Amino acid sequence: MLKVASFDIVFQEIPGEVTLALNLSNCPCHCPGCHSPHLAEDIGEELNRELMDGLIARYGNMITCVAFMGGDATPEEVAQWANYIHQQVKTAWYSGRPGDPETYPLSLDHFDYVKFGPYIETLGGLKSEKTNQRLFKRVGENWENITSSFWRKTL
Repeated sequence: MLKVASFDIVFQEIPGEVTLALNLSNCPCHCPGCHSPHLAEDIGEELNRELMDGLIARYGNMITCVAFMGGDATPEEVAQWANYIHQQVKTAWYSGRPGDPETYPLSLDHFDYVKFGPYIETLGGLKSEKTNQRLFKRVGENWENITSSFWRKTL
């Protein structure tokens, strides 16, 4: 069962999107240096249709994307929720597991964006050019690596 520990409207998680980020608890990854270690705990409200429909109704006119931040303990459920809302809004998934959308064993058909990779403190997050994490955007039937869109360009 997925639980939403918190949520917020964010502007930097998915480039070019106004995103409702759902922070999911019960994270099994336990990345050293994680910025949200409390998400490893069993906290929050069960993600159900009433909660999801209420959030979409409340923020639907303000958002262009819903991002599931975590959910690695039950990725099948994350995919089911993406399927449920994909007709209304773009969908994204931030997974702390290593992976690649072309070879991931779970169908990613209902996602517009996916991020794979554990947080490794010495490599940094998506804003670091050394990061092991990768953000992909669906372009037609293919996935484009857009990780570099987070890197600050200097003149």
